[in-house]
Amino acid sequence: MKSITYNYKRVYVWELAVRFFHWLTVLSLIVLVITGFIIADPPAFNINVEATNSYWFGYIRLIHFSFAYILIANLVFRLYWAFAGNQFANWRNFIPYTRKHWQNIAHVLKVDILLMKDKNHKLSDISIGHNSLAAFSYFLMTLLFFLQAITGLALLADTSGWWFPKMFHWIVPLLGGDIPTRYVHHISTWFFLVFVVVHVYLVLYHDYEEARGEASSMISGFKFVRAERFKNMINKVVSIIKESPTQQSKAEKTDDE
Repeated sequence: MKSITYNYKRVYVWELAVRFFHWLTVLSLIVLVITGFIIADPPAFNINVEATNSYWFGYIRLIHFSFAYILIANLVFRLYWAFAGNQFANWRNFIPYTRKHWQNIAHVLKVDILLMKDKNHKLSDISIGHNSLAAFSYFLMTLLFFLQAITGLALLADTSGWWFPKMFHWIVPLLGGDIPTRYVHHISTWFFLVFVVVHVYLVLYHDYEEARGEASSMISGFKFVRAERFKNMINKVVSIIKESPTQQSKAEKTDDE
């Protein structure tokens, strides 16, 4: 059987800010999920000290709230970087507002999710940064995180002395009380867990199928791109810039074609 080889170029895709956001999010989610489940169903311990001298559950809550604030700040930073970062971090990648985005979503669903054969393979279907389905799922998860954050802050509002959680006190009566608010907050966690499982599977799947450094890129920042694909991308950016100096901003919008 004849083997096929390709020439690849090492391309810097994920900036340090994006990688920092990613791994801080991973750490925060791990801590929040563990402490959240303990808060939802605290274990009973038989200890030989007065309850007032044992503050372990208070420490669990402190850790949970601390990492919640860290994750909120981390997300605010990422929203800023969606405007300040390179074309792979840009906000335009995460909202499917063009036909090309939806075509790529259909392609990913067909090949990655349904595992159907790609009969009409095109090099441009392999995204350099996020594919459109992954990017859109991150956008939806961001919206879900906002729901998770405001319900958590609303539950904290009554016992907090800080003005920030108290801003969300109105969420509790809006949802019908503490119990429905807790249900929304708790059920959202399971959506995140399902997303994490699917996300890890697809990263490893792409890493195995394409061998372009999908997994290691979130450590090094680099992916491997076919040389002809990289050349076409550079030529397109140069041609846009040459057309008119006022068109230079469009070059920044050039996505992973």
